[in-house]
Amino acid sequence: MSQPDLTLSLQFADPRHKALLPRHKVIRWMRAALERPGEITVRIVDAEEGRSLNHDFRQKDYATNVLTFDYSHEPVVAADLVICAEVVEREAREMGLDLVAHYAHMLIHGTLHAQGYDHEEDDEAAAMEARESEIMRDLGFGDPYLRH
Repeated sequence: MSQPDLTLSLQFADPRHKALLPRHKVIRWMRAALERPGEITVRIVDAEEGRSLNHDFRQKDYATNVLTFDYSHEPVVAADLVICAEVVEREAREMGLDLVAHYAHMLIHGTLHAQGYDHEEDDEAAAMEARESEIMRDLGFGDPYLRH
């Protein structure tokens, strides 16, 4: 089965991890999570921009790991993913995770959100986590929900 096409704009407002996120890897990880063609912008930001966006759009006054702004699910997935480098780095350190694997997980998580996956309800969360775990394993990473 071939993977869907992905048009990607990859932006680094915070360049601290740019070397860890080469375009070809980001595309590979995101395409593994796509179920239909996508046009997605990924913006890596600092804590200030992440906090501001989370406050403006979710009324939460802190920077979060990934924000997904989904505009359409069909026929093409159109979305913006905003990933806060400082939060991803802190989470990886605190949980003893490989930083690259954690970025891959956040990109997959955001890409699933862009297609309508959610985790507000227990059954939705279980389905989304199972899909994330499957994709991560298929890509050669460990299960992000199993703490070692």
